[in-house]
Amino acid sequence: MSKDNPAKAPRWALWLPLALFAGFVALVVVGLVKPKNTDIASQMVGKPLPAFTLRAAADERPGLATADFQTGKPQLLNIFASWCIPCRAEAPVLEELRRQGVTINAIAIRDHKADLAAFLGQYGNPYARIGADDVSAVQLAIGSSGVPETFVIDGKGVIRYQHIGDIRPEQIPDILRLLKEAQ
Repeated sequence: MSKDNPAKAPRWALWLPLALFAGFVALVVVGLVKPKNTDIASQMVGKPLPAFTLRAAADERPGLATADFQTGKPQLLNIFASWCIPCRAEAPVLEELRRQGVTINAIAIRDHKADLAAFLGQYGNPYARIGADDVSAVQLAIGSSGVPETFVIDGKGVIRYQHIGDIRPEQIPDILRLLKEAQ
């Protein structure tokens, strides 16, 4: 190479940073438009509830045990917590299900009695029983990974369906149908 003719980078090398940036932007846009599903489905659907006995989480409701689901009648098992924001949005929907004759039992996850009492006082208490799961042992045993989650349990205590997230008003007919199918 001479002093007068310095080595030139290939023409495509000039465009490489722009092409890499455009590729990165494309990946971000795809992730925003079609985000990855991070829900973790329970492997317990179709299997009996694991054996458990939980103390009462609230003074006005008894605790919860596996035997409470072996009544011959399908029920809902709602996993919730007073500190859960979507649980607040779900509360009126659960109350509507209770008004329609659905038995709803609950497990309060990592909660305090005073906080739970305030939550139930403000948002309502559609639950027949509420068990306290202070270390999430039962929650994990049934394959729940977050709050809120709701399970349809048949009259023999077998998990028939898992609903991840809060139940919305438009989903009430589906939940009622699933309960009927679980008989």
